[in-house]
Amino acid sequence: MNSKPNKKRIYLLLTLLASCLYLQAATYNVRDFGAKADGKTIDSPAINRAIEAAAQDGGGTIYLPAGEYACYSIRLKSNIHLYLEQGARIIAAFPGKEEGYDLAEPNEHNKYQDFGHSHWKNSLIWGIGLENITISGPGLIYGKGLTREESRLPGVGNKAISLKDCRNVTLKDFSMLHCGHFALLATGVEHLTLLNLKVDTNRDGFDIDCCRNVRISQCTVNSPWDDAIVLKASYALGRFKDTENVTISDCYVSGFDKGSVLDGSWQLDEPQAPDHGYRTGRIKLGTESSGGFRNIAITNCIFEHCRGLALESVDGGHLEDIVISNITMRNIVNAPVFLRLGARMRSPEGTPAGSMKRILISDINVWNADSRYASIISGVPGTYIEDVTFRNIHLYYKGGYNAEDGKRVPPEQEKVYPEPWMFGTIPAKGFYIRHAKNITFDGIRFHFEQPDGRPLFVTDDVENIEYYHTPTE
Repeated sequence: MNSKPNKKRIYLLLTLLASCLYLQAATYNVRDFGAKADGKTIDSPAINRAIEAAAQDGGGTIYLPAGEYACYSIRLKSNIHLYLEQGARIIAAFPGKEEGYDLAEPNEHNKYQDFGHSHWKNSLIWGIGLENITISGPGLIYGKGLTREESRLPGVGNKAISLKDCRNVTLKDFSMLHCGHFALLATGVEHLTLLNLKVDTNRDGFDIDCCRNVRISQCTVNSPWDDAIVLKASYALGRFKDTENVTISDCYVSGFDKGSVLDGSWQLDEPQAPDHGYRTGRIKLGTESSGGFRNIAITNCIFEHCRGLALESVDGGHLEDIVISNITMRNIVNAPVFLRLGARMRSPEGTPAGSMKRILISDINVWNADSRYASIISGVPGTYIEDVTFRNIHLYYKGGYNAEDGKRVPPEQEKVYPEPWMFGTIPAKGFYIRHAKNITFDGIRFHFEQPDGRPLFVTDDVENIEYYHTPTE
Protein backbone atom coordinates (compact mmCIF):
# COMPACT_ATOMS: atom_id res chain seq x y z
CA MET A 1 0.00 0.00 0.00
CA ASN A 2 1.37 3.41 -0.99
CA SER A 3 1.40 5.79 1.99
CA LYS A 4 2.46 8.89 0.07
CA PRO A 5 -1.10 10.06 -0.80
CA ASN A 6 -2.11 9.67 2.86
CA LYS A 7 0.88 11.73 3.99
CA LYS A 8 0.00 14.38 1.42
CA ARG A 9 -3.61 14.55 2.66
CA ILE A 10 -2.45 14.77 6.27
CA TYR A 11 -0.09 17.59 5.37
CA LEU A 12 -2.87 19.50 3.60
CA LEU A 13 -5.22 19.00 6.54
CA LEU A 14 -2.60 20.26 9.00
CA THR A 15 -1.93 23.28 6.78
CA LEU A 16 -5.65 24.07 6.60
CA LEU A 17 -6.00 23.67 10.37
CA ALA A 18 -3.03 25.97 10.96
CA SER A 19 -4.55 28.54 8.60
CA CYS A 20 -7.87 28.41 10.45
CA LEU A 21 -6.11 28.82 13.80
CA TYR A 22 -4.19 31.79 12.41
CA LEU A 23 -7.36 33.42 11.13
CA GLN A 24 -9.04 32.87 14.49
CA ALA A 25 -6.03 34.26 16.33
CA ALA A 26 -5.98 37.32 14.06
CA THR A 27 -9.52 38.33 15.15
CA TYR A 28 -9.86 40.11 18.48
CA ASN A 29 -13.39 40.22 19.88
CA VAL A 30 -13.67 43.29 22.09
CA ARG A 31 -16.02 41.38 24.43
CA ASP A 32 -13.04 39.19 25.32
CA PHE A 33 -11.21 42.32 26.47
CA GLY A 34 -14.00 43.52 28.77
CA ALA A 35 -16.35 45.49 26.51
CA LYS A 36 -19.94 45.38 27.82
CA ALA A 37 -21.76 46.89 24.82
CA ASP A 38 -24.59 48.00 27.11
CA GLY A 39 -24.58 51.67 26.06
CA LYS A 40 -23.63 52.77 29.60
CA THR A 41 -20.22 51.32 30.41
CA ILE A 42 -17.36 53.23 28.79
CA ASP A 43 -15.98 50.58 26.44
CA SER A 44 -13.11 52.49 24.83
CA PRO A 45 -10.54 51.10 27.35
CA ALA A 46 -11.54 47.56 26.37
CA ILE A 47 -11.41 48.37 22.64
CA ASN A 48 -8.00 49.98 23.10
CA ARG A 49 -6.76 46.87 24.93
CA ALA A 50 -7.86 44.77 21.98
CA ILE A 51 -6.08 47.12 19.57
CA GLU A 52 -2.89 47.02 21.66
CA ALA A 53 -2.96 43.21 21.76
CA ALA A 54 -3.45 42.98 18.01
CA ALA A 55 -0.70 45.50 17.34
CA GLN A 56 1.75 43.53 19.49
CA ASP A 57 0.94 40.44 17.40
CA GLY A 58 1.60 42.33 14.16
CA GLY A 59 -1.97 43.38 13.46
CA GLY A 60 -5.44 41.92 13.10
CA THR A 61 -9.18 42.51 13.05
CA ILE A 62 -10.83 44.18 16.04
CA TYR A 63 -14.32 42.70 16.01
CA LEU A 64 -17.28 44.58 17.50
CA PRO A 65 -20.36 42.32 17.63
CA ALA A 66 -23.86 43.82 17.88
CA GLY A 67 -24.36 46.15 20.81
CA GLU A 68 -23.92 49.76 21.90
CA TYR A 69 -20.35 50.74 22.79
CA ALA A 70 -20.19 54.01 24.72
CA CYS A 71 -16.70 55.37 24.10
CA TYR A 72 -14.19 58.13 24.53
CA SER A 73 -11.05 58.13 22.37
CA ILE A 74 -10.25 54.94 20.45
CA ARG A 75 -6.56 54.92 19.49
CA LEU A 76 -5.77 53.15 16.24
CA LYS A 77 -2.51 51.36 15.49
CA SER A 78 -0.87 50.21 12.26
CA ASN A 79 -2.15 47.03 10.58
CA ILE A 80 -5.52 47.21 12.35
CA HIS A 81 -8.94 46.47 10.88
CA LEU A 82 -11.77 47.81 13.04
CA TYR A 83 -14.89 45.86 12.04
CA LEU A 84 -18.41 46.89 13.10
CA GLU A 85 -20.88 44.05 12.82
CA GLN A 86 -24.50 44.61 11.84
CA GLY A 87 -26.12 46.16 14.91
CA ALA A 88 -22.84 47.40 16.39
CA ARG A 89 -22.89 51.07 17.36
CA ILE A 90 -19.90 53.04 18.59
CA ILE A 91 -21.47 55.92 20.51
CA ALA A 92 -19.45 58.97 21.53
CA ALA A 93 -20.12 59.47 25.23
CA PHE A 94 -20.54 62.88 26.82
CA PRO A 95 -17.41 63.88 28.73
CA GLY A 96 -17.61 63.78 32.52
CA LYS A 97 -15.82 65.70 35.25
CA GLU A 98 -13.09 63.08 35.60
CA GLU A 99 -12.91 61.49 32.14
CA GLY A 100 -13.33 62.33 28.50
CA TYR A 101 -11.53 62.43 25.16
CA ASP A 102 -7.80 62.66 24.64
CA LEU A 103 -6.37 66.15 24.89
CA ALA A 104 -5.75 68.14 21.71
CA GLU A 105 -2.01 67.95 21.05
CA PRO A 106 0.01 71.20 20.72
CA ASN A 107 0.36 72.65 17.21
CA GLU A 108 2.42 75.79 16.73
CA HIS A 109 0.85 76.28 13.31
CA ASN A 110 -2.75 76.50 14.49
CA LYS A 111 -3.11 80.21 13.66
CA TYR A 112 -3.34 79.40 9.95
CA GLN A 113 -6.53 77.32 10.16
CA ASP A 114 -9.40 76.74 12.57
CA PHE A 115 -8.87 74.83 15.83
CA GLY A 116 -10.68 71.78 14.52
CA HIS A 117 -8.31 71.43 11.56
CA SER A 118 -5.22 71.79 13.74
CA HIS A 119 -5.63 68.86 16.17
CA TRP A 120 -6.39 65.17 15.85
CA LYS A 121 -6.28 63.44 19.24
CA ASN A 122 -9.42 65.14 20.58
CA SER A 123 -11.52 62.69 18.57
CA LEU A 124 -13.64 59.59 18.98
CA ILE A 125 -11.33 57.52 16.74
CA TRP A 126 -7.85 58.76 15.84
CA GLY A 127 -4.52 57.70 14.40
CA ILE A 128 -1.24 59.51 13.72
CA GLY A 129 1.69 58.23 11.66
CA LEU A 130 0.07 54.87 10.93
CA GLU A 131 -0.19 52.56 7.94
CA ASN A 132 -2.54 49.84 6.75
CA ILE A 133 -5.74 50.89 8.53
CA THR A 134 -9.26 49.71 7.71
CA ILE A 135 -12.58 50.57 9.34
CA SER A 136 -15.49 48.66 7.83
CA GLY A 137 -18.68 46.74 8.41
CA PRO A 138 -22.41 47.57 8.36
CA GLY A 139 -22.47 49.14 11.85
CA LEU A 140 -22.84 52.77 12.96
CA ILE A 141 -20.56 55.44 14.42
CA TYR A 142 -22.71 57.91 16.36
CA GLY A 143 -21.04 61.11 17.59
CA LYS A 144 -23.67 61.76 20.23
CA GLY A 145 -21.32 63.30 22.80
CA LEU A 146 -19.12 65.23 20.36
CA THR A 147 -19.35 69.00 19.98
CA ARG A 148 -19.69 70.68 16.61
CA GLU A 149 -18.03 73.77 18.08
CA GLU A 150 -14.34 74.66 18.32
CA SER A 151 -14.18 73.74 22.01
CA ARG A 152 -10.76 73.98 23.65
CA LEU A 153 -11.95 72.50 26.95
CA PRO A 154 -9.97 69.46 28.16
CA GLY A 155 -11.82 66.19 27.61
CA VAL A 156 -14.12 67.51 24.89
CA GLY A 157 -14.09 65.73 21.52
CA ASN A 158 -15.12 67.34 18.24
CA LYS A 159 -14.36 64.78 15.49
CA ALA A 160 -15.57 61.26 14.82
CA ILE A 161 -12.57 59.96 12.86
CA SER A 162 -9.29 61.86 12.67
CA LEU A 163 -6.15 60.73 10.83
CA LYS A 164 -2.82 62.49 10.37
CA ASP A 165 0.21 61.43 8.31
CA CYS A 166 -1.18 57.96 7.64
CA ARG A 167 -0.81 55.66 4.65
CA ASN A 168 -3.00 52.98 3.09
CA VAL A 169 -6.35 53.74 4.74
CA THR A 170 -9.73 52.25 3.77
CA LEU A 171 -13.10 53.25 5.25
CA LYS A 172 -16.10 51.41 3.87
CA ASP A 173 -19.68 50.27 4.34
CA PHE A 174 -20.54 51.81 7.73
CA SER A 175 -22.86 54.71 8.63
CA MET A 176 -22.13 57.86 10.63
CA LEU A 177 -24.55 60.10 12.53
CA HIS A 178 -24.08 63.55 14.15
CA CYS A 179 -20.30 63.55 14.10
CA GLY A 180 -19.31 66.94 15.54
CA HIS A 181 -17.03 69.28 13.61
CA PHE A 182 -15.91 66.52 11.22
CA ALA A 183 -17.20 63.07 10.43
CA LEU A 184 -13.73 62.52 8.96
CA LEU A 185 -10.68 64.74 9.13
CA ALA A 186 -7.87 63.23 7.04
CA THR A 187 -4.69 65.33 7.02
CA GLY A 188 -1.55 64.29 5.17
CA VAL A 189 -2.98 60.87 4.33
CA GLU A 190 -1.68 58.99 1.29
CA HIS A 191 -3.67 56.26 -0.47
CA LEU A 192 -7.08 56.84 1.10
CA THR A 193 -10.24 55.04 -0.02
CA LEU A 194 -13.77 55.96 1.12
CA LEU A 195 -16.36 53.53 -0.23
CA ASN A 196 -20.11 53.17 0.38
CA LEU A 197 -20.26 55.33 3.50
CA LYS A 198 -23.55 56.85 4.65
CA VAL A 199 -23.04 60.03 6.65
CA ASP A 200 -25.73 62.24 8.19
CA THR A 201 -24.06 64.85 10.33
CA ASN A 202 -24.31 68.20 12.09
CA ARG A 203 -21.29 69.90 10.53
CA ASP A 204 -18.65 68.78 7.97
CA GLY A 205 -18.77 65.37 6.33
CA PHE A 206 -15.38 64.49 4.80
CA ASP A 207 -12.50 66.98 5.09
CA ILE A 208 -9.65 65.74 2.90
CA ASP A 209 -6.69 67.97 3.76
CA CYS A 210 -3.19 67.79 2.22
CA CYS A 211 -3.88 64.24 1.00
CA ARG A 212 -2.63 62.39 -2.06
CA ASN A 213 -4.13 59.51 -4.04
CA VAL A 214 -7.68 59.60 -2.70
CA ARG A 215 -10.71 57.67 -3.98
CA ILE A 216 -14.19 58.67 -2.74
CA SER A 217 -16.94 56.59 -4.28
CA GLN A 218 -20.59 55.59 -3.74
CA CYS A 219 -20.96 57.72 -0.61
CA THR A 220 -24.04 59.53 0.71
CA VAL A 221 -23.28 62.64 2.78
CA ASN A 222 -26.04 64.79 4.27
CA SER A 223 -24.63 67.86 6.03
CA PRO A 224 -27.08 70.79 6.14
CA TRP A 225 -24.87 72.85 8.47
CA ASP A 226 -21.55 72.60 6.61
CA ASP A 227 -19.84 71.08 3.59
CA ALA A 228 -20.44 67.47 2.64
CA ILE A 229 -17.26 66.54 0.78
CA VAL A 230 -14.55 69.18 0.91
CA LEU A 231 -10.95 69.09 -0.26
CA LYS A 232 -8.56 71.37 1.64
CA ALA A 233 -4.87 72.19 1.74
CA SER A 234 -4.23 73.88 5.07
CA TYR A 235 -0.95 74.64 6.85
CA ALA A 236 -1.84 72.35 9.78
CA LEU A 237 1.16 70.08 9.08
CA GLY A 238 3.54 73.03 9.32
CA ARG A 239 4.43 72.81 5.64
CA PHE A 240 2.86 73.44 2.26
CA LYS A 241 1.34 70.26 0.89
CA ASP A 242 -1.05 69.90 -2.03
CA THR A 243 -4.16 67.79 -2.12
CA GLU A 244 -3.74 65.89 -5.37
CA ASN A 245 -4.73 62.89 -7.43
CA VAL A 246 -8.29 62.74 -6.09
CA THR A 247 -11.40 61.20 -7.62
CA ILE A 248 -14.92 61.76 -6.30
CA SER A 249 -17.47 59.63 -8.11
CA ASP A 250 -21.01 58.30 -7.77
CA CYS A 251 -21.74 60.30 -4.62
CA TYR A 252 -24.88 61.99 -3.30
CA VAL A 253 -24.59 65.19 -1.23
CA SER A 254 -27.49 67.05 0.35
CA GLY A 255 -28.75 69.49 2.97
CA PHE A 256 -31.82 67.80 4.42
CA ASP A 257 -32.43 68.18 8.17
CA LYS A 258 -29.87 66.47 10.37
CA GLY A 259 -30.51 62.76 10.74
CA SER A 260 -33.43 62.68 8.34
CA VAL A 261 -31.57 60.98 5.49
CA LEU A 262 -30.39 58.05 7.62
CA ASP A 263 -33.85 57.59 9.17
CA GLY A 264 -35.55 57.97 5.78
CA SER A 265 -37.80 60.91 6.68
CA TRP A 266 -36.04 63.46 4.36
CA GLN A 267 -37.20 66.51 6.33
CA LEU A 268 -36.75 70.18 5.39
CA ASP A 269 -37.89 72.03 8.52
CA GLU A 270 -34.55 73.72 9.38
CA PRO A 271 -33.93 76.24 6.58
CA GLN A 272 -30.82 77.95 7.96
CA ALA A 273 -27.29 76.74 8.52
CA PRO A 274 -25.51 78.54 11.40
CA ASP A 275 -23.87 80.95 8.92
CA HIS A 276 -27.37 81.96 7.78
CA GLY A 277 -26.64 80.83 4.24
CA TYR A 278 -29.50 78.35 4.08
CA ARG A 279 -28.34 74.78 3.63
CA THR A 280 -24.75 73.78 2.91
CA GLY A 281 -24.21 70.10 2.01
CA ARG A 282 -22.14 70.61 -1.15
CA ILE A 283 -18.88 69.43 -2.74
CA LYS A 284 -16.18 72.09 -2.41
CA LEU A 285 -12.46 72.66 -3.01
CA GLY A 286 -11.13 75.12 -0.37
CA THR A 287 -11.46 77.25 1.71
CA GLU A 288 -8.20 76.35 3.50
CA SER A 289 -5.79 76.69 0.59
CA SER A 290 -2.24 77.39 1.74
CA GLY A 291 -1.31 74.39 -0.36
CA GLY A 292 -2.84 73.63 -3.74
CA PHE A 293 -5.23 71.29 -5.52
CA ARG A 294 -4.00 69.32 -8.52
CA ASN A 295 -5.34 66.51 -10.67
CA ILE A 296 -8.89 66.35 -9.32
CA ALA A 297 -11.75 64.53 -11.07
CA ILE A 298 -15.37 64.78 -9.88
CA THR A 299 -18.02 62.82 -11.79
CA ASN A 300 -21.46 61.21 -11.60
CA CYS A 301 -22.57 63.07 -8.46
CA ILE A 302 -25.90 64.47 -7.27
CA PHE A 303 -26.47 67.67 -5.26
CA GLU A 304 -29.89 68.16 -3.63
CA HIS A 305 -31.29 70.92 -1.39
CA CYS A 306 -27.84 72.41 -0.84
CA ARG A 307 -25.34 74.98 -2.10
CA GLY A 308 -23.71 74.65 -5.47
CA LEU A 309 -20.29 73.51 -6.60
CA ALA A 310 -17.50 75.70 -5.17
CA LEU A 311 -13.84 75.95 -6.19
CA GLU A 312 -11.92 78.33 -3.96
CA SER A 313 -8.25 79.24 -3.60
CA VAL A 314 -7.75 82.21 -1.29
CA ASP A 315 -4.58 81.53 0.74
CA GLY A 316 -1.92 81.19 -1.96
CA GLY A 317 -2.57 77.68 -3.26
CA HIS A 318 -2.53 76.68 -6.93
CA LEU A 319 -5.80 75.09 -8.04
CA GLU A 320 -5.04 73.42 -11.37
CA ASP A 321 -6.06 70.57 -13.66
CA ILE A 322 -9.62 69.99 -12.47
CA VAL A 323 -12.25 68.02 -14.42
CA ILE A 324 -15.89 67.99 -13.30
CA SER A 325 -18.56 66.14 -15.30
CA ASN A 326 -21.96 64.46 -15.20
CA ILE A 327 -23.42 66.38 -12.25
CA THR A 328 -27.08 66.93 -11.52
CA MET A 329 -28.25 69.57 -9.01
CA ARG A 330 -31.75 70.18 -7.67
CA ASN A 331 -33.00 72.97 -5.42
CA ILE A 332 -29.72 74.87 -5.13
CA VAL A 333 -29.77 77.67 -2.56
CA ASN A 334 -26.97 79.87 -3.94
CA ALA A 335 -24.67 80.00 -6.99
CA PRO A 336 -24.74 76.69 -8.89
CA VAL A 337 -21.11 77.31 -9.89
CA PHE A 338 -18.76 79.45 -7.79
CA LEU A 339 -15.10 79.89 -8.77
CA ARG A 340 -13.17 82.23 -6.49
CA LEU A 341 -9.49 83.11 -6.58
CA GLY A 342 -9.05 85.45 -3.62
CA ALA A 343 -6.40 87.01 -1.41
CA ARG A 344 -7.41 86.17 2.14
CA MET A 345 -3.82 84.85 2.60
CA ARG A 346 -4.27 82.87 5.80
CA SER A 347 -0.75 81.50 5.36
CA PRO A 348 2.76 82.24 6.62
CA GLU A 349 3.85 85.79 5.88
CA GLY A 350 5.34 86.25 2.43
CA THR A 351 3.25 83.56 0.76
CA PRO A 352 2.53 84.76 -2.80
CA ALA A 353 -0.95 84.79 -4.35
CA GLY A 354 -2.22 81.54 -5.82
CA SER A 355 -3.66 80.58 -9.18
CA MET A 356 -6.70 78.89 -10.67
CA LYS A 357 -6.35 77.44 -14.15
CA ARG A 358 -7.02 74.54 -16.51
CA ILE A 359 -10.53 73.65 -15.41
CA LEU A 360 -13.13 71.77 -17.44
CA ILE A 361 -16.76 71.64 -16.23
CA SER A 362 -19.16 69.73 -18.46
CA ASP A 363 -22.48 67.90 -18.64
CA ILE A 364 -24.18 69.64 -15.74
CA ASN A 365 -27.92 69.97 -15.17
CA VAL A 366 -29.13 72.44 -12.52
CA TRP A 367 -32.81 72.76 -11.63
CA ASN A 368 -34.45 75.37 -9.37
CA ALA A 369 -31.38 77.42 -8.46
CA ASP A 370 -31.62 80.65 -6.49
CA SER A 371 -31.08 83.51 -8.93
CA ARG A 372 -29.69 86.16 -6.60
CA TYR A 373 -26.07 85.11 -7.16
CA ALA A 374 -26.33 83.60 -10.66
CA SER A 375 -23.04 81.71 -11.27
CA ILE A 376 -19.75 83.44 -10.43
CA ILE A 377 -16.19 83.35 -11.75
CA SER A 378 -14.15 85.95 -9.88
CA GLY A 379 -10.48 86.57 -9.31
CA VAL A 380 -9.09 89.75 -7.76
CA PRO A 381 -7.28 92.68 -9.39
CA GLY A 382 -4.00 91.46 -10.83
CA THR A 383 -4.76 87.78 -10.18
CA TYR A 384 -6.76 86.06 -12.91
CA ILE A 385 -8.72 82.84 -13.15
CA GLU A 386 -7.48 81.26 -16.39
CA ASP A 387 -8.31 78.62 -18.97
CA VAL A 388 -11.77 77.50 -17.87
CA THR A 389 -14.23 75.74 -20.16
CA PHE A 390 -17.95 75.18 -19.50
CA ARG A 391 -19.57 72.72 -21.89
CA ASN A 392 -23.07 71.26 -22.25
CA ILE A 393 -24.69 72.83 -19.20
CA HIS A 394 -28.40 73.47 -18.52
CA LEU A 395 -29.26 76.01 -15.83
CA TYR A 396 -32.83 76.39 -14.57
CA TYR A 397 -32.91 79.53 -12.42
CA LYS A 398 -35.82 80.92 -10.40
CA GLY A 399 -35.38 84.43 -11.87
CA GLY A 400 -37.36 87.34 -10.46
CA TYR A 401 -34.84 90.23 -10.50
CA ASN A 402 -35.10 93.48 -12.48
CA ALA A 403 -33.08 95.78 -14.70
CA GLU A 404 -32.02 97.96 -11.74
CA ASP A 405 -30.34 94.90 -10.18
CA GLY A 406 -28.35 94.63 -13.40
CA LYS A 407 -26.66 97.97 -12.65
CA ARG A 408 -25.04 96.81 -9.41
CA VAL A 409 -21.25 96.74 -9.08
CA PRO A 410 -20.23 94.00 -6.62
CA PRO A 411 -17.49 94.90 -4.12
CA GLU A 412 -14.13 93.17 -4.58
CA GLN A 413 -14.03 91.64 -1.07
CA GLU A 414 -10.46 90.40 -1.65
CA LYS A 415 -9.85 89.17 1.89
CA VAL A 416 -13.35 88.07 2.88
CA TYR A 417 -14.24 84.43 3.54
CA PRO A 418 -15.44 83.19 0.14
CA GLU A 419 -19.16 82.60 -0.29
CA PRO A 420 -21.39 83.86 -3.12
CA TRP A 421 -23.21 86.28 -0.82
CA MET A 422 -19.97 88.24 -0.28
CA PHE A 423 -20.83 90.13 -3.47
CA GLY A 424 -24.49 90.83 -2.73
CA THR A 425 -27.02 90.56 -5.55
CA ILE A 426 -25.16 89.79 -8.77
CA PRO A 427 -25.82 92.07 -11.81
CA ALA A 428 -26.03 89.08 -14.18
CA LYS A 429 -28.78 86.49 -14.38
CA GLY A 430 -26.56 83.82 -15.95
CA PHE A 431 -22.83 84.28 -15.25
CA TYR A 432 -20.84 87.07 -13.62
CA ILE A 433 -17.18 86.95 -14.73
CA ARG A 434 -14.49 89.24 -13.32
CA HIS A 435 -10.66 89.19 -13.38
CA ALA A 436 -10.47 86.19 -15.67
CA LYS A 437 -9.08 85.23 -19.05
CA ASN A 438 -9.46 82.47 -21.61
CA ILE A 439 -12.96 81.48 -20.57
CA THR A 440 -15.06 79.36 -22.93
CA PHE A 441 -18.81 78.70 -22.87
CA ASP A 442 -19.93 75.93 -25.22
CA GLY A 443 -23.50 74.67 -25.32
CA ILE A 444 -24.88 76.55 -22.29
CA ARG A 445 -28.67 76.81 -21.98
CA PHE A 446 -30.55 79.07 -19.57
CA HIS A 447 -34.14 78.78 -18.30
CA PHE A 448 -35.96 81.14 -15.90
CA GLU A 449 -39.09 80.34 -13.91
CA GLN A 450 -39.88 84.06 -13.64
CA PRO A 451 -38.74 86.94 -15.88
CA ASP A 452 -35.36 88.38 -14.95
CA GLY A 453 -34.34 91.85 -16.19
CA ARG A 454 -30.61 91.52 -15.67
CA PRO A 455 -28.19 90.80 -18.56
CA LEU A 456 -27.39 87.15 -19.15
CA PHE A 457 -23.62 87.68 -18.91
CA VAL A 458 -21.77 90.50 -17.15
CA THR A 459 -17.99 90.73 -17.48
CA ASP A 460 -15.40 92.97 -15.85
CA ASP A 461 -11.65 92.89 -16.54
CA VAL A 462 -11.95 89.79 -18.72
CA GLU A 463 -9.67 88.78 -21.59
CA ASN A 464 -10.63 86.38 -24.37
CA ILE A 465 -14.07 85.06 -23.55
CA GLU A 466 -15.61 82.80 -26.19
CA TYR A 467 -19.19 81.66 -26.72
CA TYR A 468 -20.19 78.63 -28.83
CA HIS A 469 -23.78 77.44 -29.17
CA THR A 470 -24.58 79.73 -26.23
CA PRO A 471 -26.96 82.70 -26.09
CA THR A 472 -25.33 85.88 -24.83
CA GLU A 473 -28.56 87.88 -24.34
